[in-house]
Amino acid sequence: MKPALRLAILFFVSLSISFGQTKVLEGTNWTNQYWPARWLVHPTAPARQYGIFHFRKAIDLPQKPTRFVVHVSADNRYRLFVNGKAVALGPARSDTQNWNYETIDLSPFLKAGRNVLAAQVWYMGESAPFAQMSYQLGFLLQGDGETEKIANTDATWKVYQNPAYSPIKNDIPKLRTYIVMGDGDRVDAANYPWGWEQPEFDDKAWVAARVFGFPTKPRGLGTDGNWALVPRTIPMMAERTTRLATVRRVENGTMSNDFLEGKSPVKVPKNTKAVFLLDNGVLTNAYPELTVSRGKGAVITLSYAEALFDAKGRKGNRNEVEGRTMRGFDDQFIADGSDSAGWGKRIFRPLWFRTYRYLQLTVETKNDTVVLNDLVGKFTGYPFEEKARFATSDTTLTPIWNVGWRTAQLCAGETYYDCPYYEQLQYTGDTRIQALISLYVAGDDRLMRKAIQDYDHSRFNDGLTQSRYPSADFQVIPTFSLFWVCMLHDYWMHRQDDAFIESMLPGMLAVLDWHEQRIAKTGLNGPLEWWNFVDWADWKNAKQEIAGGVPNGARTGGSSVLTLQQAYTYFRAGDLLAHYGQNERAEHYRALGRQLNKAVYEQCWDAGRGLFADTPAKNSFSQHATILAVLTDAVPVAKQAALLQQTMATRNDGSDSLTQATFYFKFYLFEALKKTGLGDQFIPQLKPWRDMLALGLTTFAEQPDRIDGPSSRSDCHAWSASPLYEFLSITCGIRPAEPGFTSVTIEPAFGDLTRVEGKMPHPLGDIAVQFQKTATGGLTGIVTLPEKLTGTLRWKGKTVQLKGGLQTVSLQ
Repeated sequence: MKPALRLAILFFVSLSISFGQTKVLEGTNWTNQYWPARWLVHPTAPARQYGIFHFRKAIDLPQKPTRFVVHVSADNRYRLFVNGKAVALGPARSDTQNWNYETIDLSPFLKAGRNVLAAQVWYMGESAPFAQMSYQLGFLLQGDGETEKIANTDATWKVYQNPAYSPIKNDIPKLRTYIVMGDGDRVDAANYPWGWEQPEFDDKAWVAARVFGFPTKPRGLGTDGNWALVPRTIPMMAERTTRLATVRRVENGTMSNDFLEGKSPVKVPKNTKAVFLLDNGVLTNAYPELTVSRGKGAVITLSYAEALFDAKGRKGNRNEVEGRTMRGFDDQFIADGSDSAGWGKRIFRPLWFRTYRYLQLTVETKNDTVVLNDLVGKFTGYPFEEKARFATSDTTLTPIWNVGWRTAQLCAGETYYDCPYYEQLQYTGDTRIQALISLYVAGDDRLMRKAIQDYDHSRFNDGLTQSRYPSADFQVIPTFSLFWVCMLHDYWMHRQDDAFIESMLPGMLAVLDWHEQRIAKTGLNGPLEWWNFVDWADWKNAKQEIAGGVPNGARTGGSSVLTLQQAYTYFRAGDLLAHYGQNERAEHYRALGRQLNKAVYEQCWDAGRGLFADTPAKNSFSQHATILAVLTDAVPVAKQAALLQQTMATRNDGSDSLTQATFYFKFYLFEALKKTGLGDQFIPQLKPWRDMLALGLTTFAEQPDRIDGPSSRSDCHAWSASPLYEFLSITCGIRPAEPGFTSVTIEPAFGDLTRVEGKMPHPLGDIAVQFQKTATGGLTGIVTLPEKLTGTLRWKGKTVQLKGGLQTVSLQ
């Protein structure tokens, strides 16, 4: 739903060290009134240049409160402390016209008497990642009621600019690839105000914060303002302590696994350069926390990488370190010579989390020995729970499930990420697949709903959504706008949320209209602007598509692939429009879809090869065209299965051969298998995922490593986790039969497997299946549905009606 429909929803964060649980709170409605609290800045520091700031205020309470609710936000970000304890991190990423604030009950951390509220706020300026949108530096805290107003941000708060920080450039030239994660952190411990968040810290030298700008307001009020405030709609991120697994290589020093286990500090003598290569065992997203003492002037560089590189710049087996070097994202800490007693130990923690399997410490000492006391990671991510289960007679599928789930987890935070290491941007093509995984494995639709809304906010004057959002760098992929419409259809099929979906229909119509205006007289797509990405495939005769990933015919017009994707979307839009009473528009788009299909069949079907060509010139062919022709019924239903079989059998081994779908577009191949009753062939299609496991990947990559060519850039990419969804929707066969998942169809397809078990969360409860094949090719087993859910079991042309509860089934 649009913000106006969600204004009354406030979120209470029951905070622990992991600050990851969220409950609905009854509180004052701060979404319909001006806020007495004001945005704060430093009185003299530039507000739009790189800077890290600390804000503090002491408050006196007559007794320990049972409730002390505040609403907090900042630009770019904040980390909030109460009496020295970290209690929140935010705000959830968004844009300035939908700027999130968190609602937090601080009472568990308060006491009678003096209490200190403190916040670290950073503004990265040109050092910010692309995913960070912003206006300028600012910090805001609003007390919820009369008791809490003592905490409101105003000129009684103090502020200090931390001179210890400076940025480390981690850019495209340095890492030799597209990376937009912003700069790393360099911290000089000698200039850091250690203990600044603690109640006993002396802040007399700090200056009064300056109130900035117009009165603070929520979205929709007032005439001026730069942050239109809206309540956070997702829970706080999970956080838990983890430790690296093993020491893999040491140069000019001594370190054992005892250090990684927190049992034995490491000393690096004076005037020494030592290098320690550490292996986490699996890829992770975490805030590394390195504890250091002594070693005045020692420079410690922390480098992070998904994998190491050989002399030819290839990753190869991700487990191997011999003959390989680190090429990674860096942070740096400069020790100040503090001792190890009390507060003397220094802890370096970067402002934002890092993604790594390998973490390398490069320690360069000066005239004193430095002591590495400890190193831990604080894992972070969206608090998905793995509620689904999948098991079969083939235990080799279990690692694919586990690695797929790790991939999905690492690609989800305050937004979905395409990849956590290189971009952390929420791209629609990735997000559609990730959202379905979220629904099926976790049963959590909140991040999906936020993503749909984010894309709606991203629409610009063409009517299209941006390809990725939030993003400070403008990018448009028209095919991803179409997949945003498909995301609406997915959500509609799985959740009953009519008000939210109806609020998205105007934006959907703008996207559909943009594409309709570009249908040429031929009936195919005319020349298309922007970046019409389809897949990182080896497209033939697509020389004019310099951006990469674009099929032949996008720039000049006449692409069968893009035309069929347009039809694919129009049919789904027709379903939505008809459901919400817009029957005339629904039929208009369905008719357009049929016309597009007809044009593709008439102009791009090559009878000699028995395949769809990429353009009417018929000089290139791809799996993608056939997959979409099947999904849109551009080819007669009776011929679809045979055509799909032929497409999968034809390899890419010559100039006129078939361009193969890579990991991303195999999701649509799997959907075509499901549609044509070929689901039994899904498991054999998983060889590329098995190959990744054989190469030591602990998450699934963006694209295949090329033989004697470049490795996949990203070793963790959301779209490659699609087998999780298919295990449950194809192998176990669990799919919504009606919009809102008000009934279920279960049509298992498990090929050569003899047994399959699965469970997925449904809004009414769990759906669970246990199936076995009989010697005669029949099916027996148990199906358990939520009490209020009904459905149908299908197996080789036979059906059984299902009811709520546990039932034994047999189809012979």
